[in-house]
Amino acid sequence: MHVCRCVAVCFLALTHGLTAAGQTPATPSVPDWAIPGSATHKQVPPPADFHRPTRTENVATGIFEGISEIGGPLVPGSLSFDKVTGTYRITSSGYNIWYQRDEFRFLWKRMSGDVSFAADVRFENPEPHSDRKLVLVLRQTLDDDSKEAIAAEHGTGMVHLAERPDRAAQSRDLEYSFGGLLKGVMAQRIGIEKHGDQVRLFVSLKGEPMQPLGPPITTHFDGPFYVGIGFCPHVADQLDTGVFSNVTLVNRADAVH
Repeated sequence: MHVCRCVAVCFLALTHGLTAAGQTPATPSVPDWAIPGSATHKQVPPPADFHRPTRTENVATGIFEGISEIGGPLVPGSLSFDKVTGTYRITSSGYNIWYQRDEFRFLWKRMSGDVSFAADVRFENPEPHSDRKLVLVLRQTLDDDSKEAIAAEHGTGMVHLAERPDRAAQSRDLEYSFGGLLKGVMAQRIGIEKHGDQVRLFVSLKGEPMQPLGPPITTHFDGPFYVGIGFCPHVADQLDTGVFSNVTLVNRADAVH
């Protein structure tokens, strides 16, 4: 098993910015580079040496083994799981899953070999930041700068297959924008398949059978690696919620559905 560079700590009852008893917790401080892009501000990569430790709880939830707040988001999140419907609600803060480090809440399982992974995805709240991301993730470690491959749906309706090809490298992606082509359409289901060193994106727009979209990326993961669902609101100091249901995860390729 890979060991995180930063020691993971349990975040039960965790509060950011604790002060003396009875006082109000301090307001989280958001670095300028982590403020979302706007007409008057451009989000840029974090400083190369900037890291926060990931917080991890090794408690099983549904089909997953543990949950981590990758990169120590400023406002601790939460998780709910409905055993009857198999629905996961992930509430998280976090500036981004991009550049050379990430901040998001991640529900994971350790796996090796080939993977077929898919989920119905939606944003619980209709209005928050357009670049928030619902993600299916293959991740080498739980460090904030880990090598990874992700299938993501953005608040704009864009889906992408992205990778950080090596630890601390800049992320890169293949983007597919449905929102501009099919007005009001958000992909109902996204999937990711690892077949050897090939990783491919799958999409279902309206419940039709899953179809591969675009070319695969080629990247190698040493086993075991981490496979799971995650959510990032693209706002460093505010919480938002992503919803995942009908999750399928099997230890072979050619089985995304």
